Amino acid sequence: MPQLYSTPSDVQFLHVDEVEPVEVAPGITRRRLPATEWARGWMYDFAPGTEWPEVDVHEGEERYYVISGEFIDRGKRLGPGSYVVFAPGSTHRPRTESGARMLGISILIP
Repeated sequence: MPQLYSTPSDVQFLHVDEVEPVEVAPGITRRRLPATEWARGWMYDFAPGTEWPEVDVHEGEERYYVISGEFIDRGKRLGPGSYVVFAPGSTHRPRTESGARMLGISILIP
C-alpha cells in the first residue's frame, strides 16, 4: 500500500510509483489511484507493441493525459502532453508502438 502523507481528511497525497502495479493484460499495467464518490484515477503503463485487450466503453466521461511515449487512439498519434476527453457512451481501444504512460480520470455517474 502506498504511503499516504499525513494531511487533513479533505485531501490525499501520494507518489504514483509507490502504488503497486497490477498487470491487466500482457504488457499493460495499472496503478489504481485514490478515488472519491465523484471520480477515480489510474496510471497505465503500456509496453511497446501493446493494445488494450478489448474496446473500452465509457459509462461516464473519461479523460486521459499522455505522460510519456506515444499512443495511437482513434487513428490519432498522441504524444506527451496530449489530453483526450471521451463523452459518456463513447468507445476506444488505445495502442502503442513505442510504449507509453497515461494518467486517466473517470468521472462517475451519480
